[in-house]
Amino acid sequence: MAVPKLSIRSMTLVIAALLAATSVYEAAAQSTYVLATGRRLPYLYAISFGDAVAPENDNTSNAILSRGKVALDRLDGQLLGDPANLVVSEDGGTVYVVNHHGAIDNAEFRQHGGRGQIAVLDVDAVLDPANDGTANALQRHLDSGAFGAVGVALWQDMLIIANAENNLTEDGGNRITFVDRRTGSLRGTVELALGSPGFACGDYPVPYVSPYGPPRNLAVLSPDPTWGCFPNPNGLALGLAGDGNAFVFTANGGTNDVSVVDLSLILEGNRLAEVGRIPAQVGPWGITATPDGRHIIVANGRSQQEDRTGNAISIIDVDRASEGADNAEVARIVTGTDDPAEQTHPFIPSVTPDGREIVVPNYRANNVSIVNLELALAGDPDAEVARIPLVREDGQPARPKGSAITSDGRFAVISGGAVTQPYSQESGHIYVIDLQSRSVVGTVTGVGNDPYNLALVER
Repeated sequence: MAVPKLSIRSMTLVIAALLAATSVYEAAAQSTYVLATGRRLPYLYAISFGDAVAPENDNTSNAILSRGKVALDRLDGQLLGDPANLVVSEDGGTVYVVNHHGAIDNAEFRQHGGRGQIAVLDVDAVLDPANDGTANALQRHLDSGAFGAVGVALWQDMLIIANAENNLTEDGGNRITFVDRRTGSLRGTVELALGSPGFACGDYPVPYVSPYGPPRNLAVLSPDPTWGCFPNPNGLALGLAGDGNAFVFTANGGTNDVSVVDLSLILEGNRLAEVGRIPAQVGPWGITATPDGRHIIVANGRSQQEDRTGNAISIIDVDRASEGADNAEVARIVTGTDDPAEQTHPFIPSVTPDGREIVVPNYRANNVSIVNLELALAGDPDAEVARIPLVREDGQPARPKGSAITSDGRFAVISGGAVTQPYSQESGHIYVIDLQSRSVVGTVTGVGNDPYNLALVER
C-alpha cells in the first residue's frame, strides 16, 4: 500500500499538535500532585502527576513520592487508621483525611460503627519523600462527633462531616456535624429525619432528647432487610441556590435518598435544619456539585437493604430542591452500560472545572463514564458521551472508586482496586485519563489497599 505524502502545511500542523500536547503534559508534571487515601493500608499516598504520565513509569509505583501515616502506630508498632475520604484546605496547605472508624487496626476491627476521626496533615510534609513511611506530616486528630464518618466538606472555619453509622453498627446514622478546623470543637449537629416511604420506624427521638440514648438492637452489617429507618448519610456536597442561600446535600445509603439541609438554619442552632428529602435510585454514596453550585450529582451505589447496586447518576437542581419541589431530580443517566438492568455501581463522581462534563467511576463495570451535563439536562439519551475501560496487568478487576480532575480540565485521576488480604499488600492502582483523547495515559501501582478517594494539589 502506498503511503500518502504529507504537505509542508500538514506536517507543520501535526508537529504543532504534538508540541501542544507535550506542553500540557510538561505543565502538569511541574505542578500537580495526587493525594490518595490507602484505606485498609492506612497511609495517605503522595504521587507526582508528571511521573505518573511518564511512559517509562507506566504500571509501576515509581510516581509515589511518599506514604504519610494518618495515625500514630499502636505501642506494639501496628499501623492504625482507616482513611477513606479527604478534603484539601482552600490554600492547599492542609489536608483533612477521614478515618472512617478512627485509629483502628483494620485486621482486627471487622465491626462497623467506629468513632469517626479526622487526621490533619501538612501537605508540603506529605509531598516530601524524606517523610515516606512516617507520621511527620501528621499534625493532630479531630473527633468527628459521631460514628462511621464518611463525607467531608469545608465551610467557613469548619468541617462539615457526614456520620453514616452508630456505635458498633453499620445502621443508625443520622448526624451531620460541624467541627472547628483549628480546635476540633464540635460547633453544631444536625439530626436528619428518620424513615423512608413504606418503612415504619421505632420511637428513637429526633432530635435527641434525654434520657434516650443511641438506637439499640440494630443490624451490625448490611445488606439487611431492616434497613430503611436511618438515613446513614455517606458523601456530602454543598449547593448554592439562585438567591445565594447555601445548602448541604447528603447521599443517604440507608433510605435511598438525598437530604437537603439549610445552612442558614444551622447558624441559628436548629438541629432540624433538614428541609427536604429527594428519592434516588438506590444506595447513594458518592456526591458532588457543579462548580457554580447549581446542580448536585449523586452516584447511586450499593443498597444497604438488599444485595444489589445502582447503575445511574442523579442530577438535582438546587433551586428546586431548596423550594421542596417534587421534580428536583432533573435527570437520571445510566452509566457504564447499555443494559438498563446491569448493575454498574457508580462510585464517586467529579465535574470538570468548566461544568460541562461529569466523570463517573463505575465500580462493578470496571470502567469510567463521561457524561455531558448539558445533554443530560436536555434529556438526551446519549448524554453518556464516552466510556473508558480500565484494566490491570495482573488480570484482576480494576474496581474504580474515587475521581478528581486537574485544574485545567484536561485529565481525570481515578483510584481503584478491591480489598485484598493481607491488608499489608499495596494492591491499589491510580489511573490517569486524558479527557481529550478519552484514553488512559498512565497507571500507578502499589497505592494502598482498597483505596477510596483522592484529591489534587498544585505547587
